[in-house]
Amino acid sequence: MYTVDATQTGSNLIEFLSFQLGGLEYGLDLRKVQELRCLKSLERFASSGEIVEGVAVSRGVIMPIVDMRVASRDGARTAAQTDVIILQLSSCVMGMVVDGVTDVVRLSPAQISPLPVDALSEEGGCDYFVGLGEVDARRLILVDIDKLMSLKRSGAGESEGAQQAA
Repeated sequence: MYTVDATQTGSNLIEFLSFQLGGLEYGLDLRKVQELRCLKSLERFASSGEIVEGVAVSRGVIMPIVDMRVASRDGARTAAQTDVIILQLSSCVMGMVVDGVTDVVRLSPAQISPLPVDALSEEGGCDYFVGLGEVDARRLILVDIDKLMSLKRSGAGESEGAQQAA
């Protein structure tokens, strides 16, 4: 189960930024989000990578941009005007392109279910999944964004890990 830091929200509620990717809804720890931007508003530079869209400059900071849409659709890109989540990870600042940001969701520990261990074992490279959050009629796949993006930066599981995330 996801551990709760009571200082995060002043109660037992945990805040997640929810976003759409490949027809599914995901959530990541809101404390990792620095800002939200439109892809067109970033100064971009080309890259030869499939998932790494290139680098962008935002407020004077040069950061890599990871296009999660490519990972979720076997290389298909959609419209260039979409949402970029600027993440402040433990090791760097980077942007993550998604289909769209939904909202901020507050979940109690009781609303977060662990994922089946046999289906998502560490051997399968899916230890970045935190659990399944349920609010109203919605289900969010909760991800540890630091773990997921460390896979992208190291290049390990770049194509298969990202496809499993989507």
